[in-house]
Amino acid sequence: MFDAFATLLVYDLAGLARDTPLGAALHFFVMDVAKILVLLTLVIYAMGLLRALLKPEKVREFMRNRGNLQGRFMAVGLGAVTPFCSCSSIPLFIGFVEAGIPLGVTFSFLIASPMISEVAVVVLASVIGWKFTVLYVVAGIFVALIGGFVLERFKPERWVEDYVWKIHMGETAAIEEDTSLRARHDYAVAQVREIVGRIWKFILIGVGVGAFIHGYVPAEFVAKIAGDGGVLSVVGAVLVGVPLYSDAVGIIPIAEVLLQKGVPIGTVLAFMMAVTALSLPELIILKKVVKVPLLALFTAYLSIAFIIVGLLFNALKGVL
Repeated sequence: MFDAFATLLVYDLAGLARDTPLGAALHFFVMDVAKILVLLTLVIYAMGLLRALLKPEKVREFMRNRGNLQGRFMAVGLGAVTPFCSCSSIPLFIGFVEAGIPLGVTFSFLIASPMISEVAVVVLASVIGWKFTVLYVVAGIFVALIGGFVLERFKPERWVEDYVWKIHMGETAAIEEDTSLRARHDYAVAQVREIVGRIWKFILIGVGVGAFIHGYVPAEFVAKIAGDGGVLSVVGAVLVGVPLYSDAVGIIPIAEVLLQKGVPIGTVLAFMMAVTALSLPELIILKKVVKVPLLALFTAYLSIAFIIVGLLFNALKGVL
């Protein structure tokens, strides 16, 4: 359907030739923008109906007083089903700290939340395929789960800013939630407006970059720049991804083209994870909450973890 729409618009109505770089680039752009925006809208609306009662305060309360191991798995699970990008997850990080939830559990949530979401999973599977999607999700879960254990071993409490520990959130009176179908519909529509309104620019930029690479950059050139999947190419992918900032959905079109151009799957995985979970804006905001040693430790762990993930999947490319 989306391919037919792009073909009608670009080749039939606009009259561009199929075998030209401009025609190929515009066809890719129109098809992917339409596909991603439609899927994004439908999935966010559907999940909004189910998530009408899932507010950040309830997430925090749900995590309170859970066992350590149980809390870790719940943190990763909540990170995967809550619609928070890397920057918007940080206020919830403060709430977790205030609620007395162990920092190891809190960091597992902070790592998982921007990398994995049901919206990104559906869009990723529809655009790239389930095989790559499963690899991405499994790798993200392990990185988040192990990250909590690793960071906790360094006693990170000493590096959290003092004011965070002093936050005392007043008890709010319980207000009866409106659980009617109309109220959930309104909430779901609001979620669509908020999330699509927040990331549509990233989608256009991501698809635009992907379309340019698809139409104008030869596969041989991309493969040469990306390398053979060795250490340097994976490290380079992580370093390139850190300064960027995008929702997981916005980076999907670029990943799609990189895979089409022959870039090793592990290199693409490492790049996606660096963009979504280790972005520069997130680190800047996180610096307001934690001290430099913990920020450096957090950055070092994720960088090393993403490089290991990239190298591992590149090494397994023959059996994947």
